[in-house]
Amino acid sequence: MGGVPKQHHTRSSINQRRMHIFIKPSHLAVCPKCGKPVLSHTACFNCGYYKGVEIIDVLKKLTKKERKKREKEMAAKGTEEKEKAKAKPLTLEELSKR
Repeated sequence: MGGVPKQHHTRSSINQRRMHIFIKPSHLAVCPKCGKPVLSHTACFNCGYYKGVEIIDVLKKLTKKERKKREKEMAAKGTEEKEKAKAKPLTLEELSKR
């Protein structure tokens, strides 16, 4: 016996079977260090941090020119965060958290 179908499959029955076969969108989280989208439970490929600890040395793999550019970006990001922290006055709730 071969693999010959006994009855014709309608488009409706074929599509009803395929209805549940689709690619689900990946749920991305935001990296707390650099703010880029990252898959959850994985290290960030941009900054190399996972749960506040540096796991991957991203500057090690770069060329000298790329390394300088990335260091400038990271330094600028750090200064922006410091300025935001200084500019915003602390409320009683934030003081109690610290």
